[in-house]
This record gives sequence, structure tokens and C-alpha cells, in this order.
Amino acid sequence: MSILVYAEHRNHKFNKASYELISFGNKLAGDLNTNVFAFTTGTLAREDLKTLGNYGCNTILHFPQDVSDDEKQLSRIISDIASERNASIVLIPHSFRGRAAAPRVAIRLKASLAQAISGYPVSLKPMVVNKRAFSGKALIEETLVADISVLTLNANTFGLIENVVEPAIEVLSIDAGSAATRVIQSEVQSGKVLLSEADIVVSGGRGMRSADNWQPLEELAEVLGAATACSRPVSDEGWRPHHEHVGQTGKVVSPNLYFALGISGAIQHLAGISASKVIVAVNKDPDAPIFGAADYGIIGDLQTVLPRLTEAFRKHKSQS
Repeated sequence: MSILVYAEHRNHKFNKASYELISFGNKLAGDLNTNVFAFTTGTLAREDLKTLGNYGCNTILHFPQDVSDDEKQLSRIISDIASERNASIVLIPHSFRGRAAAPRVAIRLKASLAQAISGYPVSLKPMVVNKRAFSGKALIEETLVADISVLTLNANTFGLIENVVEPAIEVLSIDAGSAATRVIQSEVQSGKVLLSEADIVVSGGRGMRSADNWQPLEELAEVLGAATACSRPVSDEGWRPHHEHVGQTGKVVSPNLYFALGISGAIQHLAGISASKVIVAVNKDPDAPIFGAADYGIIGDLQTVLPRLTEAFRKHKSQS
């Protein structure tokens, strides 16, 4: 029995979600008295591979060919490695690619599947995990009955646990076969924090009034080192790009801190932010539903509150 973790990277660097998943797997391995393996694909420097050892991974399986863009190819390789290494638990990030690959891996391994789990399992034998349901309004316990479990973990629901070891790196030689998907061109976003990886998210709604009023929100995000986001009406109006849309029909985020600025708090939006650890809402309407979900609320006009918030955080950062 062992634990296999699929570690994703972006621009040849592992992201926080991968380190969190390694931390999660290492904790499982300790409690189950077994070993944890990390598997990754693509071009990576040896020093970057070794960073997985900072979170307790003893063995890193590296396949130099990048197959991450084809979930069929990726899932076949992950399941083959899981079988070879006798893995009873396979951990996959709850990312766009991870969500596509995990069900295929589970079918190949005849495993139980639980996606978007929140935090550490309630029980290991049998495997019982927590998941959010009903647009984030409830937390359910799901029992996995198969001998093998495939899990995807929501970001920022477990945390990073440093446990520095010197990992062994095995370079794999695999017949990956032909890919069904071919990437012709990719554009890399630079200079901004990715929404899916952000610890802090600053999000605006129709209370921002127009596309021309977004600069104060972006200034706050810059001061905090945060990602920017928006509600669906804002993206539908064309005030902000659709990739920033957070909610039931957009991206689901789980940052440590979420600012809802001028967002009323429709249930569709709350479904996308319910896993946030702390929610701060600013709205001039004291009866806005967002205050029912917020940990902290400010009733006031954004044009007045937002600059003062930014200045307060800027001052705090300069003094710390």
C-alpha cells in the first residue's frame, strides 16, 4: 500500500496547491504507516523537483514528456503508475485538469472517487471525507467503499506542513502513446496573481457602477498581493473579463481572504466563494444577502470606503 500524488506545475514551477497536496499526502502516509510518491510530467529543473521534498515527499517520479494537456493520456499514466506502486490512495489537485483526469483514473482503477473534498478525512478506515453541498450551504460526509480511493482536494482547505527530506528522483521511461489533444499556441498570463491560486481575492460587483471605476479595486489588490475577480453581472456587462467571473457558473475559489465589494450576494455567487476562510463585504445596502455570509461587513459607499481601505492596508504594510 502507498499514496500517489499528482503534482501540477505552471511555467515549470510547482504551485501552492501541489505543495498543499504533498503535505496532505504526507500526513496520510504517516497516519497509515506507508510511503508517499509524487508524480509529475514535463520539463522541470532538478532543484525545482526537489522542492516537493520540503513537504515530506521521499520519492519523486518524473516523466519528462509533458502530457498534462491531454486528460486521457494523463489519466492512463497516473493509473498505470498507481497500479505499479500499489497505491491505495491517489491524490489529484482540484484544478481544471485535475477535475477532468480524476474520474478517468477512478474508472481505470475501479476506485471510489471523491472530488472537491474539504480538509483531512474524518476517518481513514473506512475512508470518510467532508464535501460541501447545496451551493456551499451544507457539509456532507461521504464514505468511500472501494479498496482504492481517488481524491481531489479543494485548495486552501488543508494548508502547508513543512517536513524537509532529501527526495529520491526517478526519471520514468514510459510509452505515452499518441495524444488526442494537441496544444497549438498558449498565452501565459504574467504580472498578476492567478485567481485559482490566490490566498487573497478582491472581487467587485455591480456596486462598482461601471468599468471605469475599477482602478481603486485594482490598487487594493496590488497592495494586498491579491487576485482580482468579479460577479457574473459584471462579466456579462463586459466590465471585466469572463475568466475573473466567480460563482456557480464561473470559477469556484477558496482563498484565505475574500473581499466582496459591491456584490449583493446572490446564491449563485455564494456557491463560488463559500469555501473562503474569511469573507469581508462592503455594500451600501444593509440588507444585502452578502452580509449573511460575511465574517466582517462594512456598510458604506464604495467610492468612500475603498480608498480608505487601501490606504489603511498600505500604511500597515509600511509599518510591518
